[in-house]
Amino acid sequence: MNVTVKDVMTTQVVAVRRGAAFKEMAATLRRFRVSAFPVVDENGKVIGVVSEADMLAKEVLGDPGAATRNGMLHHREVRKAEGLTAGDLMTHPAVSVRPEESVENAARLMYTLRIKRLPVVNAGGCLVGVVSRTDVLAVRDRLGYPDVDPIVAGPVLLQETLCAWRRAWCTRCWPTGPRWRSGPPLPAIST
Repeated sequence: MNVTVKDVMTTQVVAVRRGAAFKEMAATLRRFRVSAFPVVDENGKVIGVVSEADMLAKEVLGDPGAATRNGMLHHREVRKAEGLTAGDLMTHPAVSVRPEESVENAARLMYTLRIKRLPVVNAGGCLVGVVSRTDVLAVRDRLGYPDVDPIVAGPVLLQETLCAWRRAWCTRCWPTGPRWRSGPPLPAIST
């Protein structure tokens, strides 16, 4: 089954204009319970993304003394932190995908670039949706992986199911073989 971004993306997207003020963006994040939003121009074209991390940088790096004390003095980040609007704070250009692209491609982009969401744009570059890591991982349900209730199935069956799911997901997304994030192996589930 070839699942496309259009099949899993969120179409009701909270976006802001380039001139949106910091206070307005902070209120919008809280109100809609999102962690980022695309920045669009007057024609609805995506020009960047403002995330909680971008806004947090402003809070931390807005005081140059604090930035130096914390060892976080990066010229570009400090310059961004001095900004007052979405246009100043946004990460640009935005990495985006088209609705007809495969979910596997979106997953590769998110994994490789270490980003949490991608704006989805039409051929003209206008915003039509957002696809998140959660949306990509939800494909598991569409591909028929079994849902296991850990209380009913028990820890051993759950661990076997999770391992099978990881192997299947890995070969679907990266046919050349596993490319898992480096680090310690997942802990075993004890019975």
